[in-house]
This record gives sequence, C-alpha cells and structure tokens, in this order.
Amino acid sequence: MTEQIALNVLGKIKTPWLTLDNMPIQPIGAKGVIELFPEYYRGIREIEHFSHIILIYQLHLVTDPQLEVIPFMDTTSKGIFATRSPKRPNKIGFSIVEIEKVEGNKIHILDVDMINDSPILDIKPFFEDFDNRFNTKKGWLTNKNNINKHHFKSDNRFK
Repeated sequence: MTEQIALNVLGKIKTPWLTLDNMPIQPIGAKGVIELFPEYYRGIREIEHFSHIILIYQLHLVTDPQLEVIPFMDTTSKGIFATRSPKRPNKIGFSIVEIEKVEGNKIHILDVDMINDSPILDIKPFFEDFDNRFNTKKGWLTNKNNINKHHFKSDNRFK
C-alpha cells in the first residue's frame, strides 16, 4: 500500500525554458522569478537578506517515473536515487539559486534549472555554515572531474 500526502503549491517559478529541449542540466546563470500566491507573501519577509535560497518544487511535466535511468554524463543504467534525473517517483525537484532581488510577492533569482511554471512547494534560506559538506564521496561521478556545466544540455532521455 502506498501512503500519500498532500502539499500546498505556494506559487509558480517562471523560467526561460518551456520544454526540456536543449535546457541546461545544471544552472548556468539563467534568470527566473518565483511568483508567490498572495496568501504566502508574508512568508518571504526578511528573505532578501540571504544571498541564496533552496527551492523545492514539483517536476510537473514528468509523466513516466522510472526506478532506473541512464543519467546525463554516463552511458550505463543507475538507480533513480543515485542520480539527479527528473524521472523520480515523487516528481520533486531541489535547487539552490541566488537571489537577485525581491519585489512584493516576486523573488528574482539566478541559476535556474527548472521548467517554466514549475509549482513551488517550499523555500528555505541557504546557510553555508550548515548546508555545505566536505570530504564527501561522488559515487559514479568520481571520474567526472573538471566538468564544464555550460556544455551539458538536456536531451530526449527524460521526456
């Protein structure tokens, strides 16, 4: 039996990408805007004093979740939880973005890597003293040093 939970959509993330075609797989400075619904506006008070925020959002265009995928930057199948593939069972995305400015119910952000109109589920401040980890393992990405993130774009594997 699968348990289910309900989440409130807080607003939408506006980005330049309408489809996955040629979209960057990691953020590369692109701009976006989080537009919060009016009932959540008070929740961002003081957020402008942080340089970065953590976004949790729905991968709303995922139609066929998979437990194994061939991830970007590799050619062999991996378990979905060992990748950052969007084909996740719960369709949840997680990104760290930079705040450019805050205007009313809008947070202007940099380094977006999500599809336009992605429903925003939560926003948390990034706090470098707690949110960074060092001496970590990179799993199957160990040999992927000096990656030029500007080079990697989305392809058809996750449509």
